[in-house]
Amino acid sequence: MMYGMFSVKIFKRTFLICIASLLVIMLGAEKIWAEENEFEKVSTRYGIGITSGQAYDPGDNITFLQLNAFALYDYDRVWRHKAPEPLRFKVECNLGATISSPHRAVSSVNMLALYYLDNFSNSRLRPYVEAGIGIIYTDFRVENQGLRFNFNPQLGIGVEFLSGSKPVFYTAIRTHHVSNGGLRRESNRGINSIVVIFGRFF
Repeated sequence: MMYGMFSVKIFKRTFLICIASLLVIMLGAEKIWAEENEFEKVSTRYGIGITSGQAYDPGDNITFLQLNAFALYDYDRVWRHKAPEPLRFKVECNLGATISSPHRAVSSVNMLALYYLDNFSNSRLRPYVEAGIGIIYTDFRVENQGLRFNFNPQLGIGVEFLSGSKPVFYTAIRTHHVSNGGLRRESNRGINSIVVIFGRFF
C-alpha cells in the first residue's frame, strides 16, 4: 500500500516536471531569442502524439505507451552558431505507463538533434533522422537495473506528412535505451526497446 502511494507521488511529481519543462520551452525560448540576430529565422513548431514502445532486451515483457509532446526549433537560434539549414533542435516530454502488467509510470524529458533528408523529400513527405539523450523515470526496475532515474539515449528515423508546404502529421521509429551510464556500476542493467511514434503538428 505504501509503495503504491509512493509510486503515485513520484508519478505526479514527474508529470509536473514534464509540464513545467514544456511550458518553459514553449513560453521562454521565444522571448530569449526574440531580439534581432544574424541567423535566418525558421518558425518554431509544436506537436503532440503517441509513443508505443516494446522492450527486446532483457526479454520482451515490457510494453509502454506514452503521450509525446515536443517543440522544434531552428538549431542555430538555440545554440547561437551557424548550422546547416536542415538541422533542428527538438525538446520533448513523454508521459505514460507500462501497459504490460503490472502497470507502472514511464516518463522522460529528452533533447534531440533532427536533420531533414531533403534530398529524399517531395511535396508530400519530408524524411529526417534524429538522435539525442534525456532523463527517464521508470516506476520499476528490472533485475540489476540499479536506479529508477536513468539516462535515455535514442536514435531514429521519421517522416513528416505535408499539406502544401506545412507538415500536418509525423511518424518515427527509434531505438530506445535506458541505463544509468555507470553511475552505479555494480548494477547497471539496461533496457533496450523499439519505439514507434505517431502524431500531428499544431
